[in-house]
Amino acid sequence: TPAPNDVGGLANAIYGSFLMVCLATFVGTPVGVMAGIFLAEFEPKSGLASITRFVNDILLSAPSIVIGLFVYAVIVTQFKSFSGYAGIAALTLIVIPVVIRTTENMLQLVPPGLREAAYALGAPKWKVILSITMRSARAGVVTGILLAVARIAGETAPLLFTALSNQFWTSNLGEPMASLPVTIFKFAMSPYENWQQLAWVGVFLITVAVLALNVLARVLTRTKL
Repeated sequence: TPAPNDVGGLANAIYGSFLMVCLATFVGTPVGVMAGIFLAEFEPKSGLASITRFVNDILLSAPSIVIGLFVYAVIVTQFKSFSGYAGIAALTLIVIPVVIRTTENMLQLVPPGLREAAYALGAPKWKVILSITMRSARAGVVTGILLAVARIAGETAPLLFTALSNQFWTSNLGEPMASLPVTIFKFAMSPYENWQQLAWVGVFLITVAVLALNVLARVLTRTKL
């Protein structure tokens, strides 16, 4: 990140955003998919399932800044330092409910006859889930994951309270880390012309990335469902 009126770019912010988004997706996707499978396939009407759906609905409707404040209180204040790990934790809490809801809804769309036919052939439940229901709902689940990635790619508020920012290139997740949304916010509010220009470039990059993810999600939905 350049100093005021100096030559520079957004490489560190792009790298930081890419790293935190990828790790948050890597952590949150398995949790969300497994929770969605539990809600749709195992005990959809149990008390635990009702509580899980209730908590998931709260996380879906909660503003991202509230999630950022929660992670700040739990992680940042305990370790007395902003860090990339805190940013990943905040983004993961945004990814998980989206993936849970999408996975559960897609599995519920699979016709019951497919499950019954597999059970009639003697297939165990885990085999039916992996080979029949998840394969049938694969496009919808992938679409939900891509939409979750598109959402966290542009989140600024949770990263302001967790990863903060860093003017320099760093791969250490234990210290403050730059991200594209926070850099855009900071540069757009600055009085320096070169920072304002870089903010517009960052906006363009995020817009293109989110547009590409949404188009990919639509293509997968159209070809598989």
